[in-house]
Order: sequence, then C-alpha cells, then structure tokens
Amino acid sequence: MKFKTSVLRTLHVDSPLGGVTLAATDDGLAGLWFDRQRHLPDMRGWQTDDTHPVLLAAAAQLRDYFAGTRDHFELPLDLSHGTAFQQAVWQALLAIPAGATTSYGVLSQRVGKPAAVRAVGAAVGRNPISVIVPCHRVLGADGSLTGYAGGLDRKTALLTLEGAL
Repeated sequence: MKFKTSVLRTLHVDSPLGGVTLAATDDGLAGLWFDRQRHLPDMRGWQTDDTHPVLLAAAAQLRDYFAGTRDHFELPLDLSHGTAFQQAVWQALLAIPAGATTSYGVLSQRVGKPAAVRAVGAAVGRNPISVIVPCHRVLGADGSLTGYAGGLDRKTALLTLEGAL
C-alpha cells in the first residue's frame, strides 16, 4: 500500500496477538498492522510518536477491546489511501457489528458489485486498519475461515473474542 503522504506518525504496541504498529495522519488513524502480517506498507520515513492523541486513543481502545470491555471503536479514521473501490469495501466492513460475520458475496452485494466477489476479497485483504475496520468478520460462502492478512490464527482469536465462533 502506498500512502499519499510519506510522513505518518506511528506507535508500536503489544497485544495478546503480537505486536501492532498503529499509524496516523492529521486526518485520523490510517493503519493498524500486526507484526509480520502480509501486505505491510513501506514504513521508511514514518516517525514514531508516543504522544499523538489518535495513536494513544487507538492503543487504549485496542487494550479495552482485547480485555473484552469494548466491542466497537470511536476513532477518526483516514481510509483515503486506497482506490475508490477499496474505500467503499472498507466502509462496508465498518457496518459489520461485533459478534456478527458476513461473506465476501454478501459484502460484494453491499458495495453494489455482486459479480466482483474476488475483487472485494482482494480489497478486504488490503484493509490497512485491521481489527478496527473488521475484515476478520468476513468468511467464505460456506462459513469457512478464509484468508486474513494477519493469519488465520489471529482471525480465529478475534472472532472467538467477539463471540462469533
């Protein structure tokens, strides 16, 4: 993923599922990546900032989520770094409530592209804000746990935490 700005503010935090890099622009949270997940962006030139208010809020809300005391996030998001199609898919992901799942086919219908199931899957896989933009809540048509950039073990853990498994 190529970000439109070369300087993002970042904060690395620990989670029960491994290390997480959070990234923010002036417009909001722009990234949440697990260490060693697929599709990591090139972070050269990004600046560590352990005082950035959005990053601190994201870290605190993420801790609450993993502690089981939060099931949704209240953060400004910057999803502007994808194509218009990707942004539409990422917005549709935000409508999937905690404890619920959907399929790639249903998601493709929600974005008005019912024949674009594979393209929707690719956009879901490129979601830059894991967990908070809940791509882990998308399953295969038969309910199977298919692809997750952070790994199927993390997808299973997230869905179990939310009571969806």
